Amino acid sequence: MAYTILYPDAKPKELDIEARAVGPEVTLINARQREFNAIERAQWENCDAIVVSRMPIDRTVIPHLKRCRIVVRNGVGFDVLDLEALGEAGIVACNVPDYGTTEVADSAIALMLCFARGTAAMDSALRADLAGSWTHEHNVTAKRLRGATFGVIGLGRIGTAAALRARAFGMRIVFYDPLLAAGTELGLGFERTSGLTELLGQADVIDIHTPLNSQTRAMINAQTVAAIKPGAYLINTSRGPVCDTAALLEGLRSGRLLAVGLDVLPKEPGQPQDPLVAAWQENAPWIRGRVLLNPHSAFYSPDAYIDQRTKGAQTAFFYLRDGTLINCLNKEHVKKAR
Repeated sequence: MAYTILYPDAKPKELDIEARAVGPEVTLINARQREFNAIERAQWENCDAIVVSRMPIDRTVIPHLKRCRIVVRNGVGFDVLDLEALGEAGIVACNVPDYGTTEVADSAIALMLCFARGTAAMDSALRADLAGSWTHEHNVTAKRLRGATFGVIGLGRIGTAAALRARAFGMRIVFYDPLLAAGTELGLGFERTSGLTELLGQADVIDIHTPLNSQTRAMINAQTVAAIKPGAYLINTSRGPVCDTAALLEGLRSGRLLAVGLDVLPKEPGQPQDPLVAAWQENAPWIRGRVLLNPHSAFYSPDAYIDQRTKGAQTAFFYLRDGTLINCLNKEHVKKAR
């Protein structure tokens, strides 16, 4: 049987990896648009599945999905999907949570190490003045990691991978995750905190790996920053809106935060009007070396990119072909699947 999978906003010009993953019985439509209205209605109406990157699939789009049986968010986060509305329409929603697990965990640890050893700051200083900067003094965020406390917010696949890496540096591991089954900490040898405030008050390094939802949006705000142990690092490789960047900036000014490493921002690409981005760009002496920004790239390696594209396509195809459901996000909302 032939199937049609719509990619409304894929970045690749050619879906060659996806075609190899699903075979000749699947037609792949590569619209490469940013807005719903830029895609022909017939393509929405006639597709059997959708694999989406960042375009919202919500109540504006869903009434036009006449044949669609599955929507796959081609990545870990799924805040662009209206899970309830999709379920009401009989459409299952899935994600691809396991394509870049090790890369994101490595990125979080890399940010921590850059601050602890001053790698990026000293390289930048040397580039500006090779002889005059031949000193350790530009490492303004130095910290001994052995014996320090690594606090993970969200101990899922990536959070666990990051914590295991941090433990290899001799760090004590604590975590906060209200959704994790009781006793998980016993199997891993980590310590569980009863709440976010308890973790923030203990951690020398705060590492965020939580999804974006109504509970986690602006989880790190002025109130929670005030609870952070003075002199901590904060690292976020999850979703930008989890952190209020104005609160992070004030935390840096007060010294509550020694350093902030972000792979994600509330608005992407980064906006000059964002107070933290503006201060980072200005690079005044008080903030120099204390902020690292990446362009939402923690997931990336050539291997991870192939995994992401392969798994996204196969998640849609396997469900269409024989009903195999992988990483379903909205089972509780689907009363009767199409």
